[in-house]
Amino acid sequence: MRMEYCLGDAEGSTTMWTAEPDVDTDADGVFDAVGLDLDGDGRIDDALADHDGDGLAELAARDLDDDDVTEAFFSDDGSGTWMLSVDRTGQVRWFGLDGVEQTGGPIVDLDADGQADDRLVDSDGDGLADRAFSGDTAHVDTDRDGRWDVRLSDGDADGRADSAAEM
Repeated sequence: MRMEYCLGDAEGSTTMWTAEPDVDTDADGVFDAVGLDLDGDGRIDDALADHDGDGLAELAARDLDDDDVTEAFFSDDGSGTWMLSVDRTGQVRWFGLDGVEQTGGPIVDLDADGQADDRLVDSDGDGLADRAFSGDTAHVDTDRDGRWDVRLSDGDADGRADSAAEM
């Protein structure tokens, strides 16, 4: 199955690519990723993977070779940017509003309304969600301990927070 992925350059233009997978990132014996040099180190030791089988890359892997550099995995945060640090399976750690640690994402059911329509963001790349967006509400972990500290609300739906409350 061919896989599609989109990459941008430093000037801001993007290009869609299609390629046959040639890397097995989940060790199941099936090629699920396209090998690339994403980090510019001159080695084809990075990959874009399609783990859900829809033909679109949703996981970026860096430094998969056997050198001394630690592997890193990223997912699209919902904006088209590979900034959400995840584990090998594409999961990020996060805490529900009940305080229970979970893995998943970047689209989850944070507000427990039965719909996975809330978006997680890991802006510092540590694998733990720092922000969560749920409808007209955002939750923010301000002290990097994994717990939501502030709830921002947009009551008039203009895209800007109208109120903030400590949690």
